[in-house]
Amino acid sequence: MLRGIDVSSHQSSFDPDGQAFVFIKATEGRSYINPRQSAQAARARAAGCVVGFYHFLWPGNIAAQAAYFVEKCASRSHDLLAVDWETTSEGTHASNAEKDRFIREVKKLRPGHRVLLYCNRTYWLNVDTTSYAGDGLWIADYVTAGEPRIKATWRIHQYTDHPVDKNVARFDSKADLRAWARKE
Repeated sequence: MLRGIDVSSHQSSFDPDGQAFVFIKATEGRSYINPRQSAQAARARAAGCVVGFYHFLWPGNIAAQAAYFVEKCASRSHDLLAVDWETTSEGTHASNAEKDRFIREVKKLRPGHRVLLYCNRTYWLNVDTTSYAGDGLWIADYVTAGEPRIKATWRIHQYTDHPVDKNVARFDSKADLRAWARKE
């Protein structure tokens, strides 16, 4: 399994050395853009990491959020893209239909990219009713790395948030991850 991290604007600096991949928060809703995403992506790319970007999904205006994400994220061809589906600061969350539509919209707008669903174990087991995760499930469950407590097939497992969000990816090598990201 490969090791990686995910970061947001709160991590003004991070160490990509020894990481195979780095996911970066790009956008949220239709008004927030991570001001550090380009520098964070450059740092990850310089370390040879596979780069991904994610959007924190809010309920409503799904097509507009998808367009906002793909227009404002600093992605390059074949970077990974993901939707972060969880409870908002207002205590709400996008519906299953909205989550599914967002993934499909991003796939339509960026057909050369893999699009993943990020959610925690509680959402996957108790909120999700469609099991649609686009090109792969990125599951958060803070247990032993690579052993999330779900039966579904997953691609990435976030296993802790201390001191940063740490993940493992179910690939044998960085070359395998890069080839999958390129849809080869």
